[in-house]
Amino acid sequence: MTMKKLFIITAFVITGAAIISCNDVQRKPSNVYMPDMAYSRAYETYADHSNLAELGINYTNMPVAGTIARGEEFPFPLAKDAAGDTTNYTAAKQVKSPVDSLSKAEYTETERLYLINCGICHGTKLDGNGPLYKDGTGPFAAKPRAFLGDPYAEKMPEGQMFYSVMYGKNLMGSYASQLNRKQRWQIIRYIKLKQAEAKPAAAAADATAKN
Repeated sequence: MTMKKLFIITAFVITGAAIISCNDVQRKPSNVYMPDMAYSRAYETYADHSNLAELGINYTNMPVAGTIARGEEFPFPLAKDAAGDTTNYTAAKQVKSPVDSLSKAEYTETERLYLINCGICHGTKLDGNGPLYKDGTGPFAAKPRAFLGDPYAEKMPEGQMFYSVMYGKNLMGSYASQLNRKQRWQIIRYIKLKQAEAKPAAAAADATAKN
């Protein structure tokens, strides 16, 4: 074998070995300087989280106690009562609304929110005659609570109203997923304003009837 042929064969062998070795890259090195940066701990929201503890990730899907989520700047101090218990519902009477007024723009927006979320049951006129009752011809057999003309509703404290909107009460379900805390308090303020507006009109009508 000539020297030239030997050189060519040797060159092919070295080139082949180099190509093969390039395909054998070590993907998982034994030591990583900053593992949290090298390997992301991100995961999909609805993925299986059962093995997070095995990965050294302590995650419970629950917010840290005492913290407030962004956009939820009006915390409510009372939890939902257990079935058959009314302790916190009763205590809610003492909770004062952090919303004591509505600007013109806020009033317009809150009225819109009321009509969308509450008017279907409690009526666009707050008379309990929404489309679901419709003078007894709707799908609801029992008339929902009227906010106007019902002494119980008119005297109901704002805190108890908020409790009912947040957790639900009797046949009414929770609206916590539809309305944030500020919107709930604003709707309650809207109802109280409507009740205050109706009192002079009712008094005047009563005086006229007596005369």
